Amino acid sequence: MNPQPNNPLHGKTLEAILTELVSYYGWERLGRKIRINCFVNNPSIKSSLTFLRKTDWARKQVEDLYLQWMDR
Repeated sequence: MNPQPNNPLHGKTLEAILTELVSYYGWERLGRKIRINCFVNNPSIKSSLTFLRKTDWARKQVEDLYLQWMDR
């Protein structure tokens, strides 16, 4: 039984989502799409994950962009 059959993010870690977005867009373009300082100034997966795990609104923006990217 799948507890979240309609959730496309189910089973995806934040790190996996961010890594895929960075691979596709690159840090510079990702920073233009989502205005988050950790994507613009000295970006890294580690620092971005730290920020995103603490900041719900930013994580939602990343997840929303990922969902749009998946539907391309």
